[in-house]
Amino acid sequence: MKKVRCFFIISLFMFAGLINFTACKHYLDIKPSAKLDEEYVFSTISGAEAAVIGIYSQLLIYQNGPIRFFPYTADDVMANYNGALDNAMRSIHRYDLRPSNTQLGPTFDGLYVGIDRANVCIREIPLMSMYTSGSIQQQEGLKRLLGEALTLRALFYFDLIRNWGDVPASFTPASEQTDLFLEKTDRQIIYDRIIKDLAQASELLPWRNDAGIDVNERITKGAAKALRARIALYAGGYSLRKSRVMERVSNWKDYYRIANQECKDLDLRRDKHTLNPSFEGVFKTLTSYKIEPNGEVIFEIGFSVNNAGMLGYFDGPRYQYPGMISLGGAAQIFLTPSTFYAFEEEDQRRDVTAAPYQTNFITSVRIGRPLSTLPIGKFRIDWTNPALNSGTLSTGINWPIIRFSDVLLMLAETENALHEGPTADAVRVFEEVRTRAYGGDATGIGATPTNEIDFQESIEKERLLEFSGEGIRKYDLIRWNKLAAKIEETREELIKMRDKTTPYKTTEKPSNMRYMNNSFELIWHSASSFYAATPSGSLPSGYANVGWISSITAAVVEGYAPFFEANKNELLPIPQTARNVNPKLTQDYGY
Repeated sequence: MKKVRCFFIISLFMFAGLINFTACKHYLDIKPSAKLDEEYVFSTISGAEAAVIGIYSQLLIYQNGPIRFFPYTADDVMANYNGALDNAMRSIHRYDLRPSNTQLGPTFDGLYVGIDRANVCIREIPLMSMYTSGSIQQQEGLKRLLGEALTLRALFYFDLIRNWGDVPASFTPASEQTDLFLEKTDRQIIYDRIIKDLAQASELLPWRNDAGIDVNERITKGAAKALRARIALYAGGYSLRKSRVMERVSNWKDYYRIANQECKDLDLRRDKHTLNPSFEGVFKTLTSYKIEPNGEVIFEIGFSVNNAGMLGYFDGPRYQYPGMISLGGAAQIFLTPSTFYAFEEEDQRRDVTAAPYQTNFITSVRIGRPLSTLPIGKFRIDWTNPALNSGTLSTGINWPIIRFSDVLLMLAETENALHEGPTADAVRVFEEVRTRAYGGDATGIGATPTNEIDFQESIEKERLLEFSGEGIRKYDLIRWNKLAAKIEETREELIKMRDKTTPYKTTEKPSNMRYMNNSFELIWHSASSFYAATPSGSLPSGYANVGWISSITAAVVEGYAPFFEANKNELLPIPQTARNVNPKLTQDYGY
């Protein structure tokens, strides 16, 4: 939430012809006073901008499916293994996936609402007289709005594809279509179109420093280019096909070249986007409701306190501000224990990514959390401003869609793939990300692999460490065709912890961790270590135990992705509600 602007929103019809909508409820915080027809809306720049803000308003749907439900479970984050299946959130997290799941339809439908709003803007804005004959300022403003609409439409289609595979696609407003019930379009056709659209958008949009408005929540040139790189990588990656085989297109390197060039372009513009010197600083800025000053957060979805966004509530450590209801509690997802131990001890990202504590409601004393239920720490509520929250479950913490570290690691990955081994540029940007993780100490990052296979494996691990809990990892594993393998590897690590076998024997890792039981900060006992046995002897006065390796029980192992099925669950089933309306929507991939 950063100085969000409020506008009227036009009334449009949803792509499938199911509902009529009149307003966004968050980006604007106000309701329209009237339904304005397209001719009136697009007669002024302010009307056109209101229409584009109406597209942004559909990003509200991301606070549920695309953020809380769909990206999990992978090897970075696991679902809460307690609680019955619900044919909703818990079922998605455990891969008990059914077309009747109540959380599928709202996102599927909502993405098409956003697409149709974008289609209207993309058609109407270039037809405005000011687009070609207005002042330079008017023309630039309208070009920017068109670029934003093109980028948002690409984002909506991208999330449809990576969650559902082939989907119906139309690039004209629903009001112009003679048949609203379309068959599925091959995803590569959609990919090619939105990749082309994003090339156009990047020419229309200004850089972040040139925008003149709240840049992190509005699309800029950097966002269009970074998103184009990401989409191109997915277009060239593996995906589940109707044959129920994970495949990639034969010309995948063509897509990698597109991603590579976009990342190179961004790498050359460090005056616009670069790394924050502090990994922790990135997330403390987000939780402080401020704009990240280095441009590392290239684009983020804006939420508002008390109205939208549950980051930190569903994934973070439990906390309570004085006189308010309890907030947070990691009740839905946890960091996997194996990911905690994937971090080297000196890697500063570990203690940002994991927040192994909760706060006592009465005393404000922090209590250790066991390894089996580690809250995600990147969006922790205790980093926010308590004065802004009136005690609702909506934290208003913005969701980072793409960060500059992602651009650097995509550059490294594509350089390695296209040149069959890491180039100097690949090594440079890879080590830049790792060096930041070690507080700027390049001597601690270890040797960088020099061959293609080992370097790719290092990239894959680095992306785990850099982006855990940010909704990226599961989709990375899918495009590498490694989701099934990584889920099995994670399960094997949990079994080792359960059975206390190497490297998790009681002589190698702590059964329990000791922490000070009367502190407002989590303070571990000086003799306790995550990488050594629990200290011998009785518990010191003023300290308490929290289960560590001992907390990994049979229930944890059995509750980790229990229903996952390879060559099926890489995609979601088409919602039954959508198929009830459109009989041409086929249910593929084994559902």
